[in-house]
Amino acid sequence: MAIKTYKPTTPGRRQMTVTDYSGLSKVAPERSLLEPMKKTAGRNSYGRITVRHHGGGNRTKYRIIDFKRDKMEMDAKVMTLEYDPNRSAFIALIQYEDGEKRYILAPNGLKVGDTVRSGADADIKPGNALPMQNIPVGTFIHAVELYPGKGAQLVRAAGNMAQLMAKEGDYALVRLPSGELRNIPAQCMATIGQVSNIDHENVSIGKAGRKRHMGWRPTVRGSVMNPCDHPHGGGEGKSPIGRPGPVTPWGKPTLGYKTRKKHHRSDKFIVKRRNAK
Repeated sequence: MAIKTYKPTTPGRRQMTVTDYSGLSKVAPERSLLEPMKKTAGRNSYGRITVRHHGGGNRTKYRIIDFKRDKMEMDAKVMTLEYDPNRSAFIALIQYEDGEKRYILAPNGLKVGDTVRSGADADIKPGNALPMQNIPVGTFIHAVELYPGKGAQLVRAAGNMAQLMAKEGDYALVRLPSGELRNIPAQCMATIGQVSNIDHENVSIGKAGRKRHMGWRPTVRGSVMNPCDHPHGGGEGKSPIGRPGPVTPWGKPTLGYKTRKKHHRSDKFIVKRRNAK
């Protein structure tokens, strides 16, 4: 998909770009695969804000995505390519030979009328899902499982892809988009190809209101608050932080402070970290 620009009829429109959706199917979403989404505005079950700057936004419904791809050895035809308000990637509605319909993440290059398949016997072509032990080394993949049968957890955002680097014993070595090298059980499923909507990172929002439509509220700098609201606040005019290092609104160190729990279960599978020097 390309990026569309408009004539600068307003200040916001001057900077704004949008994704060209002309390649998507002009249909309503499949009603049997929709679920209502209740807004939480960043609050947990106690009503306390746990994620700041969330709230408002346009009303959306959730599309049920098949991340497990567990309907094996049965061809499915791509019926439509659709926009999903809940993710950056496009989605594809597929219909299996027995009539069942499911949504999957659409890989780049997938077209309406194509056939996709899950299972060890599937061809190595975009949209087909296979266990990594059946995928040739060097293949670009997405929608990667971390645990067999749990469903895809990695490489799901627009334009992302990982690469299968090696296979040794019960594990496959995968290079993730961040640069991290990680061992993943070879029985885990992965989908061939790159995630669709590769121009998503080049879109310019253009105005604050468009971000509000997405459910994001304004972010205020701590340095312009009062001392009772933030440790960085107070002082006459622009003032330095006034204490060793920047901190969160609750006084915890930030910008480089390590918060990862010790003895994390999956650490032992990381061969090379994404931030390794």
